[in-house]
Amino acid sequence: MNTLKNYIDGQWSTSASKETVPVYNPANQEVLAKVPIGHETVKDVNRAVEAAHRAYKEWSNVPVIKRVQVLYQLKSLLEEHREALAVIITNESGKTKAESLGEIQRAIENVEVACGTPMLMGGDVIEDIATGIDEMMIRQPLGVSACITPFNFPGMIVFWFLPYAIATGNAFIVKPSEKVPMTMMKVFELIDTLDLPKGLVSLVHGGKESVDGLLDHPLVRGISFVGSTPVARYIYSKGTANGKRVQAQGGAKNPVVVMPDADMEMSARIIADSVYGCAGQRCLAASTIIAVGDEKEEFKDSLFEMVKKRTTGYGLDNVDMGPVISPESKERIEGLIQQGIDEGAQVLLDGRKAKIDGYEKGNFLTPTILENVSLDKELIKTEIFGPVMSLISMKSIEEALKFVNNGSYGNMACLFTTNGANARKFRNEADAGNIGINIGVAAPMAQFPFSGWKDSFFGDLHGQGKHAIEFFTQTKVVIERWPNIWSRKF
Repeated sequence: MNTLKNYIDGQWSTSASKETVPVYNPANQEVLAKVPIGHETVKDVNRAVEAAHRAYKEWSNVPVIKRVQVLYQLKSLLEEHREALAVIITNESGKTKAESLGEIQRAIENVEVACGTPMLMGGDVIEDIATGIDEMMIRQPLGVSACITPFNFPGMIVFWFLPYAIATGNAFIVKPSEKVPMTMMKVFELIDTLDLPKGLVSLVHGGKESVDGLLDHPLVRGISFVGSTPVARYIYSKGTANGKRVQAQGGAKNPVVVMPDADMEMSARIIADSVYGCAGQRCLAASTIIAVGDEKEEFKDSLFEMVKKRTTGYGLDNVDMGPVISPESKERIEGLIQQGIDEGAQVLLDGRKAKIDGYEKGNFLTPTILENVSLDKELIKTEIFGPVMSLISMKSIEEALKFVNNGSYGNMACLFTTNGANARKFRNEADAGNIGINIGVAAPMAQFPFSGWKDSFFGDLHGQGKHAIEFFTQTKVVIERWPNIWSRKF
């Protein structure tokens, strides 16, 4: 079984650590590879940072119009290899082939937007801001930056950051989740064919030790992270304490409000896709579904019919949902379902005893619906990160908005309605960074920032689009006076 290598200074190299953990296929527990972890991986991090700093010194002086040429090449490579990448994503993360292909498409879209960096990173100039004085603001690269990515999107999330970082003149280090490192191995095989300075883009494996190595290294200027809220808070606190610029995306507990005037069948279909897509393992998965008014029984019936039709199995087969990432995750989710029951919820669908023929060792749960989850207990506040829907009812949009805004998370909130006034009220008053109106997964396109609020995000500038350009650049103001020497009298 191969132990995965790092990509440092433009070449594949064996980790300094001999300690490894297995990478599993969550559908059948097949061991796909071994990945280095442990304290010695800090040596790998240090090597990568030193090489990155040397490359940054060279790359930052390359004109931006030339820097983006490699992104056009990278976009073509990702398109050419999207099928192979999707299969790897499915095998190591468990999601369906269709979900994996969608993930790669989102990655490609970010590369495409970053190709516009020559326009996006432009500065500002005011001529004659005072008599004979001109003032300008220019953007220059930040330096060596790094991203620490989660297991649920092994292909996409890196591209919220990487193309913008190198287009704006920075060096970049990727530390993938040790649970799903193989997608980035394939991506870096493609990156290796690009004409980039050695060390400009690096791949370093490991666990917490590698993360701390990046957070502590004085030459690392920026850190991008996506994961759980406790880890996001840790990374933001430690990174900023070390003087780094940090963007740390945390967890979520996304509410969806269904008004009585909504198209019930359409709403049920879209919400089912939102809750159970990627087995509920995404930060924009709908979690708490709030039926408002007197049509809740009709909506519940539509929802139940939609959900019970969904098929679960190995992601490369023709199914709607794959497994969760690990046995430990499955056990945790099952425990949370039981906690909800103990707190008074009723079970409409129970997915805890899923058996998939041919994949008996897989980490499978089928879609679960809990009704009347208690509003004053813990489950309604807890991020489940699995295929579990909490279904509750309320009397008015005002009551629903109060519930939404009292939550500690603020990643996404959605409303289903045919009433424009309700839609406008919701988008204006809901305390979340991503708002969906008749949309179940309000995932911003690459031109817009992925904009979490409250405990769902720590930092000021988000991933994607103009926020990414701003994050990976620092502004410099230049004030100039040029006396007209030809007007002097000698």
